[in-house]
Amino acid sequence: MAELELGQHCGVPECRQLDFLPFVCDGCSGVFCLQHRSRDAHGCSEVNIRNSSVKTDQHRSYPCSYKGCNGKELLPVLCPCCEKHFCLRHRHQSDHECEKLETPQPRMVATQQLVKHIIGKYDSKKSEEAKSKKLKGAKNSETAAKVALMKLKMHACGDKSLPQTERIYFQVFLPKGNKEKSKPMFFCSKWSIGKVVDSAASLASLKNNNNKSTAQKLRLCHTASGQALPFEHTLETWLSDKEYPLYNGGNIILEYLDNDVLFIEDTGSYFS
Repeated sequence: MAELELGQHCGVPECRQLDFLPFVCDGCSGVFCLQHRSRDAHGCSEVNIRNSSVKTDQHRSYPCSYKGCNGKELLPVLCPCCEKHFCLRHRHQSDHECEKLETPQPRMVATQQLVKHIIGKYDSKKSEEAKSKKLKGAKNSETAAKVALMKLKMHACGDKSLPQTERIYFQVFLPKGNKEKSKPMFFCSKWSIGKVVDSAASLASLKNNNNKSTAQKLRLCHTASGQALPFEHTLETWLSDKEYPLYNGGNIILEYLDNDVLFIEDTGSYFS
């Protein structure tokens, strides 16, 4: 009587075990015993091919160009001026010491336009009266900020790791249409305005597209003049400004503005 040919031998040369219920690999289509059924166990050639193709595509990253920084990002973060890649920490011109960063002049174009706008509101007969009111208003704002500072320190949110001596507190009035009208926050006095905007947007859960050149920018605006503060300026620069200073404990406005808009027309509407 002829012998029945049952089962198949394992495809691993060192094994060749006869298995009556062999396994067929879905990668290389080879036949293997129970011990060598997995791809790793029989050294599947299909696995090696797939791994080599995956390695070339995975883990692509963009290293930060700032000297001494080892940060990397999975998506490109390009400076629109020097066109180099940076990490989120060094994305702003002042933070990566951009080679194309212009040193702020005492009278920038934006400031000149702002001054013309303010002067245009008053005729020459009332210039002295306006100047007197301005000085009185600034003194009142400073006094009000000192009173508000005590309350802000109890409720403000921010980076808890910041030293107390470097914290600057503001009542931040949020963009029009936002469910929450304002929120108390604190920031580092040494931060750039751009970094302050990023931090405030995160604390208030606001959409921030400041890294996109075609989108509206989220700007930090002065409550007295309505001026959108330049991103590259530092917070401590505005705290010591002689003409329109910011006050620790004072108010500040956060609003979405088009790229060509330099100030807010009606700042009083944010407080009513």
